[in-house]
Amino acid sequence: MEDNKMREIKVEKLTINIGSGSEDSVNNNAKKLLKVITGKEPSPGISKKRLPAFKISKGQAIAAYVTVRGADIKPLAEKLFDAVQNRIKDSGIRENTASFGIHEYIDIRGVKYDPKIGMLGMNVNLSFKRAGARVALRKRRRASVPERHRVVSREEIKQYLKQNFKVEAQ
Repeated sequence: MEDNKMREIKVEKLTINIGSGSEDSVNNNAKKLLKVITGKEPSPGISKKRLPAFKISKGQAIAAYVTVRGADIKPLAEKLFDAVQNRIKDSGIRENTASFGIHEYIDIRGVKYDPKIGMLGMNVNLSFKRAGARVALRKRRRASVPERHRVVSREEIKQYLKQNFKVEAQ
């Protein structure tokens, strides 16, 4: 591939999600844990519909998540990949995203077990983009971006993860 700056892949954002269900105490613990891991204030995940079998009503907080952008992504992503031994499933890689789960937060380097929080797992999602994506999103002089420039393929994501984070897809 040529050295075209516009074709470079960048990590747009890293999102960590902990589903807590209908219990408020678990939801509060999930928020505390995300604050410890990222240092950022978590947002509540709100249910969109009523599920009586799980005791969930519409508008109830059933999850906590944090979105990390910019320079904070790289060190946090390295810690999170280290928790899964720098390996993710091949099925977790889709166009423009890579996702994986962490079973227990004590696997993350530098995070100690807290008996008040209990044992929680989490989902991690990395979103990728190319330079120039803003052209389609800006308010003034909006223009379309061709499909070949928008989509980051699975192979490109695998190569990016291998080069920048030393992560193998299985």
